[in-house]
Amino acid sequence: MRGGSPVATPPERVFGEDLLAVAARVRKGLDTEAGAEVLESDVELPAEQAAAERIRLAAREERTRVLDAGVRGLEKLAAGRADEIDEDEDFGVEAIVLLEGRPAILVQNQDFASQQGDWAVLDGQRAAIRESIARVGRVEVTGHPDFDWLGTGFLVSPDVVMTNRHVAAEFTRTDGQGGFTFRPGVGARIDTVEELGAPPSDRSFEFAVTGVVGIHRDVDMALLRVEPTAGGGGALPTPLAVAADAPPDLAGRPVYVVGYPAADGRRNEPVAMSRIFMDVYNVKRLQPGTATALQPDGLTMHHDCSTLGGNSGSPVFDLADHRVLGLHFGGRFRSANNAVPLFSLTEDPLLERVGVNFV
Repeated sequence: MRGGSPVATPPERVFGEDLLAVAARVRKGLDTEAGAEVLESDVELPAEQAAAERIRLAAREERTRVLDAGVRGLEKLAAGRADEIDEDEDFGVEAIVLLEGRPAILVQNQDFASQQGDWAVLDGQRAAIRESIARVGRVEVTGHPDFDWLGTGFLVSPDVVMTNRHVAAEFTRTDGQGGFTFRPGVGARIDTVEELGAPPSDRSFEFAVTGVVGIHRDVDMALLRVEPTAGGGGALPTPLAVAADAPPDLAGRPVYVVGYPAADGRRNEPVAMSRIFMDVYNVKRLQPGTATALQPDGLTMHHDCSTLGGNSGSPVFDLADHRVLGLHFGGRFRSANNAVPLFSLTEDPLLERVGVNFV
């Protein structure tokens, strides 16, 4: 194939089932859409609504065309005819991989829609995944000259949130005494909602960042002290369980990320981003995938979830037991996504000091 998925995993490995079964399921969905009754009205729509409807129908037609080509591509792959896949079919296969094989699922009302195919297994883990979702928030700032929010963070002890060093660096500085403090005029908070279509927050899901516990010297990690926002009335949830040991079969293990992917055309291909995220960014998502490798030094774990820049500071969860395996810190398009394997840091002095909830 000419391209390949931005998740850097070929379709044969992304889909745990027969490629022909995937093709048949996508084809059935397209046939169902094509056979759906179209209601017509004699009432002429206002100009703006009519234009929006034309755009919607055109987008639907394009989506159908792309996925139909992808089905043909999957059928050729299944038959061992990869050399016959044309450019449209290659593009369509990639779209199916990104929309179904490594989706970025919207979180709404602290829940998510059921999925088809391999990720139908998420339904059986829904209660535990919702508990994970509730303990992850967006790192937001006030008084910053360039940004309203910076990344993702998650609770790892009763009053401490973990995020990336490069996230915290945007609103903190050294205090000259070996510690860290806020930049003048800048404040920070964690908002555990920020979902698509969510009403304005009553602040009960927000927690104030009151201080910087520490910024790690060796890995891309920062620990922030938090407390309930004044007047919000919400108590801090219990911290997430963090893996104290590595799974014996890490490579290929199903995982998921929870975070806030943001558009970033500097590091990611805009067309591929649009196919994954449907041009909806900066809101909470559930992003399943697999862990792919652990570097020999034990300080970098790779995964292939569909993440973007705003995912900096996201937890990487083990789908089997919902412990946090890693702290996502970045990636390279069409190569790999990277996370700090927290099970390698159980005796780290900084993590011991805050009482990270290793389990």
